[in-house]
Amino acid sequence: MSLAFDEFGKPYLIVRDQSVRKRTKGIDALKANIIAARTVATSLKSSLGPKGMDKMIVSPDGDVLVTNDGATIVEKMEIVHPTAGLLVELSQSQDNEIGDGTTGVVVLAGALLDQALLLLEKGIHPLKIASGFDVACDMASSRLDEISRPVNIWENEHENLVRTAITALGSKIVSKCKRKLAEIAVKAVLAVADLERRDVNFELIKMTTKTGGSIEDTTFVNGIVIDKDFSHPQMVKEVRDARICVLTCPFEPPKPKNKYTLTIASASDYEELKAQEEKYFIEMVNLVKDSGANVVMCQWGFDDEANHLLLQNHLPAVRWVSGTDIELLAIATGAKIIPRFQLITPEKLGKAGLIKELEFGTTNQRMLLIEELAGSKAVTILVRGSSKMVVDEAKRSIHDALCVTRNLIKDNKIIVGGGACELNCAIHLRQKADELPGIEQYAIRYFANALEQIPLALADNSGLNPLLTLAEAKNKQTTEGSHLFGVDCIGAKISNMEDINVFETLLSKKQQFQLATQVVKMILKIDDVIEKDEMAEMMQQQGLGG
Repeated sequence: MSLAFDEFGKPYLIVRDQSVRKRTKGIDALKANIIAARTVATSLKSSLGPKGMDKMIVSPDGDVLVTNDGATIVEKMEIVHPTAGLLVELSQSQDNEIGDGTTGVVVLAGALLDQALLLLEKGIHPLKIASGFDVACDMASSRLDEISRPVNIWENEHENLVRTAITALGSKIVSKCKRKLAEIAVKAVLAVADLERRDVNFELIKMTTKTGGSIEDTTFVNGIVIDKDFSHPQMVKEVRDARICVLTCPFEPPKPKNKYTLTIASASDYEELKAQEEKYFIEMVNLVKDSGANVVMCQWGFDDEANHLLLQNHLPAVRWVSGTDIELLAIATGAKIIPRFQLITPEKLGKAGLIKELEFGTTNQRMLLIEELAGSKAVTILVRGSSKMVVDEAKRSIHDALCVTRNLIKDNKIIVGGGACELNCAIHLRQKADELPGIEQYAIRYFANALEQIPLALADNSGLNPLLTLAEAKNKQTTEGSHLFGVDCIGAKISNMEDINVFETLLSKKQQFQLATQVVKMILKIDDVIEKDEMAEMMQQQGLGG
């Protein structure tokens, strides 16, 4: 203990607790890490499936978020424990790579951690458990390849793509109009997809939200929608054969870089200053007009005088366009982004067939629609909803449907949902485990137990008896020799998932298995948590640091 003084001269005590602070190591640290990470997964289990519950998350500022998207839930949770934070990164990785299955991957990782804890209590070494889980993951992935089937994504007006997108939207708040939103998602992906490379550039799909109306009013626009209107109410509301000048410089007089003082001593000085400023504005407008542009899109603002001059010169203009919209406009219209007025040339202008102003109901809300783009393909999904909370959740749901459609274009193989494939993989793993001589067979069996937690959670969230439902599904798969039987959450029974059109992409499910296994292996190999300042002190005590 030592005495110190702050900058105001007030004394305070410094107490060293390093000597009395205990640090957990070995198996005890491993169990503590598993329990912390498992708690996060347990909180997400009730959100799995079409009947999963939503979570209300209240931020420190009082903002309320209602969602059942796994990646959003764990991102907004204030998780302090470093090992539990690995599950946050797990869900975000699934969201970044695949876009769907963010709740399922965390639930599966939590189930694997539960089984790992049971194996640790049996005295099996963590490395043996990790090795067994790795082998089991490879076996399960191979089994998924066997039970998957390729689909023709072009037949019957892309019906297979729509069905898979409907499955992704079935557990969301937008499920009442999932058919329409699935068709919009498929249309948007196909509009911008590079089918030769089997790739989809999501930057060309813009999602714009506007509160008011209902979710059914969500529309697909073959063009770009910007949440702005023309800068002057008397400007024309529609421009055909638009030649667009995209500017990142403001309609303002140049400002000196150094400090200056301007003194106006008389009315003539004021008139001279006014004339000089007007000259600047006239020169800027003339540079734009001489290039042949008939629409101006500016990232920055401009004052009323510049706005009036643009109106007089019949130049419709839009100000305060966001940087992302500016970049998308440049790509879609073939325009070059111009940083200075002196660099404006006709070849840098973008082209569009139609620019018009849209109005929404009696609220006087306006947006700009840009169609018939000359550059590359770009589309917009205008998401409507009764409140900001509903609109934001609908936007997240449509993003999942877009990702599912993209995945099916990348790899056109599907598997059935409803936990049927997890249950079939669990049956397969138990059969394979009997053929292995080593201790890894125990880890493989417990991996199979973890896979069964997915259909158990689906049954529990649907109001069914979990064990009875699992036993019935397992019996049907075994006796009928089919992997198609799973939990029908809507009908609250065991059904053939193919008959009720519940499909998932093979890419998403394999990624879930692999990512969950990797994170669990990482946690199993952590036997100590050392903070940076603690590590520095340890090194200093051993003479390894300054």
